[in-house]
Amino acid sequence: MKTIAAVVHETGGPFVLEEVTLDEPRADEVLVRMVATGLCHTDLSVRAGYIPFPLPGVMGHEGAGIVEAVGSAVKRVAPGDHVLATFTSCGHCAHCAGGEPAYCHTFIPSNLIGGTRSDGSYTIHLDGAPINAHFFGQSTLARHALIDERSLVKVADDAPLETLAPLGCGIQTGVGTVLNVLRPEPGSTVVVFGVGGVGLAAIMGAALTGASKIVAVDVVPSRLELALELGATHVIDAGSVDVVGALAELCPGGVQYTIECTGVIDVVSQAVQVLAPLGTCALIGAPPAGSVLPIDVQFMLDGRRLVGITEGSSRPESFIPTLVDLYQQGRLPLDKLIRHYPFEDIERAAADASSGATIKPVLVFD
Repeated sequence: MKTIAAVVHETGGPFVLEEVTLDEPRADEVLVRMVATGLCHTDLSVRAGYIPFPLPGVMGHEGAGIVEAVGSAVKRVAPGDHVLATFTSCGHCAHCAGGEPAYCHTFIPSNLIGGTRSDGSYTIHLDGAPINAHFFGQSTLARHALIDERSLVKVADDAPLETLAPLGCGIQTGVGTVLNVLRPEPGSTVVVFGVGGVGLAAIMGAALTGASKIVAVDVVPSRLELALELGATHVIDAGSVDVVGALAELCPGGVQYTIECTGVIDVVSQAVQVLAPLGTCALIGAPPAGSVLPIDVQFMLDGRRLVGITEGSSRPESFIPTLVDLYQQGRLPLDKLIRHYPFEDIERAAADASSGATIKPVLVFD
């Protein structure tokens, strides 16, 4: 079928709205009419050339919409269902079978750099020629998307898709890091380095725990103010003070949990330096490939841990409905992060995300 997609033709190029042709759904695929989709820094990183997804291509991986058709083997959803889209996984490797799909053996090619189905076939054509898509099993920067069944989670028909769309990646990454992995004990301290969309989600997640100190570290004052609204008890402006020194004063003896969201090696080093014995640093930010972190091994021998986390170690089929429930209960204030844009204003949304004017742009389809 024909639809309109935002195509990036070359590194650094604009999102161009063009008519494309979608393939027919295969046995395990679902055709979804998009209602909204988040615009994530991962999408922008592909456009900038930081992630080697092949171009020309269609990105988008925080989709929300309504099912229009399903493949012959699809069981999770049916036409008319309202759905949120998240990352894809193979479903049969050791990690998928063990309930850890975020660590699927094929995660990188299937989600980030492949551009095709696992068999090398394309889901989208432009002017009769194939272009790259299947981004995170979805490519939802389009009015319609072919989405892997394993990427979809059904939600209630009255769920506000325009608000819930970012749950599929950024929000579940931040909240999941806290609730699924770190699980702070009552009275503990959580420090989040970098409070963009993912970091603010981690702040919201920490506010759901018994942590007594929740500290936001950033260089943007407006983000620090928002962090206080979302549950932070303290903020540190990294542009004006020595972060390690400020945390030593605030948390004598060290910090139990740090969450690093910037991907900047110097900041990662700070997040490790401030750990208390038995403390854990969770790495969410993605430094450039080949980045190396110097670590004093003697310092780590006091039970300190450094752990990398993908997608909040989420099992989306159960975790995303939990996040929806938390939002509907008023305990996950996503609205404070989101600004809506018409799909046609995707370039403005991208510029606002890059400048920091908007924490989480969500594109809405009419």
